[in-house]
Amino acid sequence: MNLRMNEVKKTSFLKDVFVCSLGAYGGPEAHYGVFIDQMVVKKRYLNEEDLVELIALCSILPGPTSTQTIVSIGYKTGGPLLAFFTMLVWALPVLTMMTALSFVYQILERMNLTSDGLRYIGPMAVGFIVVAALRIGKKVVTDKMTGILLIISAVTTYFIREPIIFPLVLMGGGIVSIAISKEDKLWNRVKLNPPWMYLVIFIVIAIGSLVLTVFWRNQIVLIFEHFYRYGYLVFGGGQVVVPVMHSELVQVNQFMTNQEFLTGYGLVQGLPGPMFSFSAYAGGLAARGGSVLHQIFGAVAGGIGIFLPGLLLIYFVYPIWENLKKIKGIKLSLKGINAVAGGLISVSAIILMQKSGFEIENLIVTAITILLLMSKRISAPLIVLAAIVAGSLI
Repeated sequence: MNLRMNEVKKTSFLKDVFVCSLGAYGGPEAHYGVFIDQMVVKKRYLNEEDLVELIALCSILPGPTSTQTIVSIGYKTGGPLLAFFTMLVWALPVLTMMTALSFVYQILERMNLTSDGLRYIGPMAVGFIVVAALRIGKKVVTDKMTGILLIISAVTTYFIREPIIFPLVLMGGGIVSIAISKEDKLWNRVKLNPPWMYLVIFIVIAIGSLVLTVFWRNQIVLIFEHFYRYGYLVFGGGQVVVPVMHSELVQVNQFMTNQEFLTGYGLVQGLPGPMFSFSAYAGGLAARGGSVLHQIFGAVAGGIGIFLPGLLLIYFVYPIWENLKKIKGIKLSLKGINAVAGGLISVSAIILMQKSGFEIENLIVTAITILLLMSKRISAPLIVLAAIVAGSLI
C-alpha cells in the first residue's frame, strides 16, 4: 500500500514538473516564478526557504540553473531516480521541438513567419519574476543585515553582469553572515560520504571526449564535446551560454550562418522549457549535410552534451549539500546566501522589465499577470496561453 502511494506521489510530482515546463518561458529568472507558483504555493513540495537554498546552490554551479533547480527539487522529493525522470519531463518536450525545428529553417524562411503573437511573453515573464521576487524577499529579509545584503547583491549584479559575479556574491553573502554572527563552535564535524562516482564520471567524460576529438574527427563526437564543454564552463543559465555558442558555432567553426543561429534563438524564446534546449537546434544544424538520421544524432548529441554535466554535478553535490547544512557555520551562512539570492531574483525583475520595454500595453500585461498570480486562481500555463492569444489577436 505504501509503495503504491509513493508511486502515485511520484507520478503526481512528474505531472507538476510537466506543468512547470509548459509555463516556463523567459529564461531561468522567470522559471523561478513558475516554480514558486506550482511547486511551493500550490503543491507544497517544499517551502520558499528550501527553494531559495536550491536556487543559491545551483547558481554557484556551472550549467543550466533552472534545470538544475527543478532536478534538485526532484532529488529532494524522491531521490536520484525521480531526479532523472524530472530532467526528462522538464527538458525532453522542448528538446524534441527544437530538434524538429532544425529541419525546417528553410520552410520557416519561405513562410515569412511573424513573431507578433509572442510579443506579450516578455511582459508576462516580468510579472512572474516580480511575484517571485516579492514572495522570496518577504521570506529572506529577516533583519537589517539580510536587507542590506539583498540590496547590495541586487545593485552589484545589476551593474556587473559577468557570469562569475553570481557565485562570487552568493559566497560573499555566506561569508558576511558567518563573520558577523556571535556564535561559537561553528565548524562541528559531520560525515559527508560524497558520491565520488558521479564526479569521476563527470571528469572522465570531459577529458575523454576532448581527447577523442583529437584522434577521431567524427562530427557527432565533435558536437558532443562542444556542448558538454558549454555545460560545465558556463555560469548563469541559457542567457549566458547562447553568446558562447554563437562565438564557436557561427564565427569559429561556421556550423551555421548568423541568420540561422538568430532564428533558432528567437524560436526558443517563444517555447516553454529550458533555454539550453537551443542546443538541439544548433546540434542538428551543425550535423547537416548527411542523412536525416545523422542530423537527428547531431541534435541528440547537442542536447545530451549540454545537460549531462549539470545533472552529474547535482547528483554529486546535492547529497553533500544536505549534510553540509548540518554544520553550524554552513547553516549560518545560508542566511546571507538566501538574502543574496533574493537580491539576484529581484534585480532580474528590473532587467527583464527593461528588456520588455515600458510601453503602456507591456505594463498592462505585466500588471494583469501579477494580479492573476497573486489571486492564485489561474494556473501558469493558462496565463501563458492567454498572453499568446492576446498577442495574436490584438
